Amino acid sequence: MKIKDIFIFSSFSVISQKMRSFLTSLGIAIGVVCVIFLTGLGQGLQDYIVGQFTQFGTNIIGISPGKEQTMGLPLGVFGTLRPLSFEDAEALERLPTIEIAVPVSAGSGEIESADRMRRSMVVGTGSDYDIIVGAEGNMIGQYLPDDNPKTPRAFAVLGPKMKTELFGEQNSLGLTVRVNSERFRIVGVLPAKGDFLGMDLDDAIYIPIAKFNSMFNRDGFQEIDVIHKDNVTADEAVASMKRLMIRRHGGDDTTMHTQADMLESLGDIMKWLKFTVAAFGGISLLVGGVGIFTIMTVAVNERTSEIGVLRAIGASRRRIQDVFLLESIFLAILGALLGLSIGFLAVNIALSIYPDMPIAIAWDYIVYAIVISLFIGLVAGYLPARSAAQMDPIEALRTD
Repeated sequence: MKIKDIFIFSSFSVISQKMRSFLTSLGIAIGVVCVIFLTGLGQGLQDYIVGQFTQFGTNIIGISPGKEQTMGLPLGVFGTLRPLSFEDAEALERLPTIEIAVPVSAGSGEIESADRMRRSMVVGTGSDYDIIVGAEGNMIGQYLPDDNPKTPRAFAVLGPKMKTELFGEQNSLGLTVRVNSERFRIVGVLPAKGDFLGMDLDDAIYIPIAKFNSMFNRDGFQEIDVIHKDNVTADEAVASMKRLMIRRHGGDDTTMHTQADMLESLGDIMKWLKFTVAAFGGISLLVGGVGIFTIMTVAVNERTSEIGVLRAIGASRRRIQDVFLLESIFLAILGALLGLSIGFLAVNIALSIYPDMPIAIAWDYIVYAIVISLFIGLVAGYLPARSAAQMDPIEALRTD
């Protein structure tokens, strides 16, 4: 038998049993669909989180109180935790590597207008927080004025969703709201910024950090957000800030998070997440491989006399094995193509129904799924093909 004849013979066997071939390939197709859709969700989620982190720029560093690693000993053994202060923020801002340093804290509170009330996030910040979130120049009104940070006026800025919930389409500038029963005058409305790490920045009210600390009875800040200069690397900025904070606090009692660190950690988490969901698709591929193995075993038993005829007209054992191996691979290819079609169709349907769904095609995993599908088809067909090749031609011809 020529190679051309093997292809024709194997493809005819698959085509002649349309329903059986379709059902056999369906197991592989389901596995490919699972890989496309699940890894697409994982990739989309990763892209969404990266976009949330980088929407405010790439040169932001967060400083929080408390050392990240304490060697298993509680801080109270050697002293109490020193909170971050206004003086710390001012000292950081004076560093030649730093552009601005803004204290930030957040909590939950009741925000009331004249006739509406909403419980949502209250954020205490400094006057440059609009630069941190990239809102300067795009606001309605202005951000918090540059008052004395320890004795600021009772001004507030609303997120766009908070403004709509409290005032509807009414112009809110100059009106007053109550935050946990304290009165604040609205001086600005931030542009839409969306969610960030599960917090809806649009559904929040922003007040001076000193007012926040008094309201929530706090001494320090949850963190200080810093923007380093463009001509300075994040490592250089962190090194200079760490030296300053050690000098001011008498020890290393702060943790500094760069966006690169957070993105790297999230990247590792998302890689494992995509690998895990891809593994579920891989299980479906294995089930599909079992289906191909079963059908090919049945096919060999059904076509025993056919194998005998092929051997009688001169086909070698190797050619017989190649015929059934190629048929198995054809079934795997059919399943992979069917899975690709259904998978991409499912993604497009999902996006048409839910346009904001975070889903993106993870092409590397799709390539892996196709290669694994072909490999499974080869492995699943090997034993039946080998069994067919080892048949005794005379005994095979005797079979009806």
